[in-house]
Amino acid sequence: MEWRDLLVALALVLVIEGLIPFAAPGRYRRLVETLGSIGERQLRIGGLALMSVGLGLLYMVRG
Repeated sequence: MEWRDLLVALALVLVIEGLIPFAAPGRYRRLVETLGSIGERQLRIGGLALMSVGLGLLYMVRG
């Protein structure tokens, strides 16, 4: 993997992360408030699930 690939991936993450607050700021605010009330364990499990899906997709694409 080249550094350029890593920077492209980071740029895409930033674009995707910015889509929700740009398109629906009210919903985004409610989402953040809801996430604030969720326990740490649930957030960790959700994060682990998202990382697993991401790694699976990366493995399928990069093979």
